[in-house]
Amino acid sequence: MNREFIEAIDELEKEKHISKEILLETIESALVSAYKKNYGTSQNVRVVIDPDDGDIAVLMRKDIVDEDDIEDDMIQMSLEEAHEIDPRYEIGDAIEFAVTPRDFGRIAAQTAKQVVVQRIREAERGMIYDDFITRQGEIITGTVQRKSGETMFINIGKAEGILSAGEQVPGEHFDVHQRLKVYIMDVKKTTKGPQVFLSRTHPGLVKMLFELEVPEIQDGTVEIKGIAREAGSRTKMAVFSEDENVDPVGACVGTRGSRVQSIVDELNGEKIDIIAWSDDPEELISNVLSPATCEQVIIDDPDSKMATVVVPDYQLSLAIGKQGQNVRLAAKVSGWKIDIKSRSQFNKEEEERQQEDLTEIVEPEEEPVVEVEEEETMKKEDEEIVASEEEIVEPEEE
Repeated sequence: MNREFIEAIDELEKEKHISKEILLETIESALVSAYKKNYGTSQNVRVVIDPDDGDIAVLMRKDIVDEDDIEDDMIQMSLEEAHEIDPRYEIGDAIEFAVTPRDFGRIAAQTAKQVVVQRIREAERGMIYDDFITRQGEIITGTVQRKSGETMFINIGKAEGILSAGEQVPGEHFDVHQRLKVYIMDVKKTTKGPQVFLSRTHPGLVKMLFELEVPEIQDGTVEIKGIAREAGSRTKMAVFSEDENVDPVGACVGTRGSRVQSIVDELNGEKIDIIAWSDDPEELISNVLSPATCEQVIIDDPDSKMATVVVPDYQLSLAIGKQGQNVRLAAKVSGWKIDIKSRSQFNKEEEERQQEDLTEIVEPEEEPVVEVEEEETMKKEDEEIVASEEEIVEPEEE
């Protein structure tokens, strides 16, 4: 260890941004382990490296105790022995003295090299992790480096990203060395370094592509309120602008569809529906079901966000979409549970409901049934009343 070694550490501090103090402390700790391993001792030692000239000193520490209390002479020293070094020592003090072996320089150099290399590797991994963790949720252009089964490993600069089979769009195929845009979905620390998990199916990929392509989204004039995607097939995106002079849908589509077309090309022909967002639930639900035309939107439960939509008979299949795709994406974008009915189906249900209501109103109430015993009792009481009236009316005899 010499001045050149310290200069090399200073250069590493500048280039790799590794603290010199932390690096020297790590080397000192490793040298203590190397000393005990090579010299087979259980002494209480520490290693000190001079930060200026790189000189190394191995210092042994012993506690001063009474001679009768010595249990381990490797870590304890009697007061008499301590006084031979310095008469000012007392019981309870600790004494340190150098025990640096003659050939310790070779061991120290080898150990320091291993520690520095390991520390540099850890620092680089840490910087890569810090770099990509801040870019989570962004898109990046990478190159297919290799394939392992259905998993693709993408070269994204300082790191290697993982594009698993579940995050690949069905029908897409990329060859080795082919460039592609991917979405940084997650970053994790592992013993082998940071792992960057990528995606081609995440809705965020479409969102970030529009942010790159549409300046109005970048500067905040147009806002993406909601997005839902079934990768490889269709995406619905609702946009909004507080500026009355800006058409949010037109800004995203571009002149003759140039902006949206470049994104469609990047997604290999995936269909994209761009919808105008509205704070009015009826208008919003009508918009998100595009390209189908809605005749009537009924809000069934505003708290649970449930609505019924009536469409013309010939547009029922268009509103629902293939395997329910259109209404499924519309529900995700708007946040409403949507029940679609054709006009004839809705009218039929309304007629049946009205008929049930009329039946309940017209149906007469049941007449009360009077028991026979009650009728006889009432008849008997009437006869007694009539008899008593006859007695009152009858004149007395002269």
